[in-house]
Amino acid sequence: MGLFDAFKKKNCDICGGEIGLLGNRKLEDGNMCKACAKKLSPWFDERRHSTVAQIEEQLRYREENRAKLASFNVTRVLGENCCVYLDEDAGNFLVSYQGERAWDDENPDIIPFADVTGCRIDIDEDKTELKREDSEGNEISYNPPRFTYDYDFNVVITVRHPYFDDISFRLNSSDVSIDNVVGGRFGAMRGFDPSNNAEYRHYKEMGDEIKEALLTVRSEARAEAKAAAAPKAAVTCPYCGATTTPDANGCCEYCGGAVNG
Repeated sequence: MGLFDAFKKKNCDICGGEIGLLGNRKLEDGNMCKACAKKLSPWFDERRHSTVAQIEEQLRYREENRAKLASFNVTRVLGENCCVYLDEDAGNFLVSYQGERAWDDENPDIIPFADVTGCRIDIDEDKTELKREDSEGNEISYNPPRFTYDYDFNVVITVRHPYFDDISFRLNSSDVSIDNVVGGRFGAMRGFDPSNNAEYRHYKEMGDEIKEALLTVRSEARAEAKAAAAPKAAVTCPYCGATTTPDANGCCEYCGGAVNG
């Protein structure tokens, strides 16, 4: 492709609109504008390897998801900065940075509890040594060495979904910084334990709460689905005496009387 080809006007293969300079989002077999790209799931990262047809299919799903948000009933909220919202009545959840008032614009993906395949907490640590100046202005280490530790708390939810495999987000809005300034050799030998810091414990416990909640509702949803799919045993109807397999409402298939299935 020549130098000037990069500056030729292009049209979006999704909406047909003209793509502005530096506004092109490449697809496997076409081009997409920024406005259409913004409508994709925030957890989707395979855009460059997707065809125009695949993107159009995802955008149809995204509009269906937007319509379902109107009936999403929040029963529990977990986290801060980015939160997990549970609809325990319908057996679904979503993850949002912006909160309910911005859902029309954000369009967070609604995911059934049963489609959770796992959840883990990744704690990223960045360790920086603190230095001091000697009498000649040279930067030297303390004795024993001192460090600043910065932590990020990330939740990774793995899911069964046609457009992404995981949802990864950070719980803390800014780094959790801890200075390991311990006095004397005894303090250095004792070691550094970040869980002694209240802010560190706060986010660690928050992440553990999200993990436990999602894995619990996942297990409950799968157990309910398994029970519903299991064949019902034949029973004797107490009203007509027939041997019957209760229907979905637990009633005799012959006389309609309520039986214990």
